[in-house]
Amino acid sequence: MSTQQRRGGGAGGRGRGNDRGAEKSQYIEKVVTINRVAKVVKGGRRFSFTALVIVGDGDGQVGVGYGKAKEVPTAIAKGVEEAKKSFFRVPRIQGTIPHPVQGEKAAGVVFLRPASPGTGVIAGGPVRAVLEAAGIHDVLSKSLGSSNAINIVHATVEALKLLESPEMVASRRGLTVEQVAPAALLRAGKEGIAEAKAKAEAGVGV
Repeated sequence: MSTQQRRGGGAGGRGRGNDRGAEKSQYIEKVVTINRVAKVVKGGRRFSFTALVIVGDGDGQVGVGYGKAKEVPTAIAKGVEEAKKSFFRVPRIQGTIPHPVQGEKAAGVVFLRPASPGTGVIAGGPVRAVLEAAGIHDVLSKSLGSSNAINIVHATVEALKLLESPEMVASRRGLTVEQVAPAALLRAGKEGIAEAKAKAEAGVGV
């Protein structure tokens, strides 16, 4: 099933109150895949559904959840709750990643490489869902292993968890940021901070 994006409460929030809808609107929710599982029991087969869900705030925080239930909406809801519990922070510099990285999980292998502003997310559906939910807007990617969506998603998450900001690398090595990061990277980081500060000030003034 193709990747779907859900924002806000919508019709699915009927009877759950406005608080639930307000909570949902804070995050980007993407359903990567839904599978139907059959269990053979005495008297026939029982069907249930599993949903792989990506949840992020679009600003560097993302998580992956896997829900299982007898109905699709319930499976998605369980996946969303699990994803929120597994949130982690992704280092970013001007909408892209700080350095090339390769993530591996099970048979999935995903390679990510930084891209210049305006490039966009060059990635397949499962990888794109994770990157967009994390707020990464410019990146190049390549899947080198399994084509299974679940493996690809988990490999992408592993790659993002391996990312390190220049400040983290400098602290670990006992050096200054200028000694471990290229000048262009530092300049891009400063421009990104200045842009975010300008937007915040403009929002306060409105």
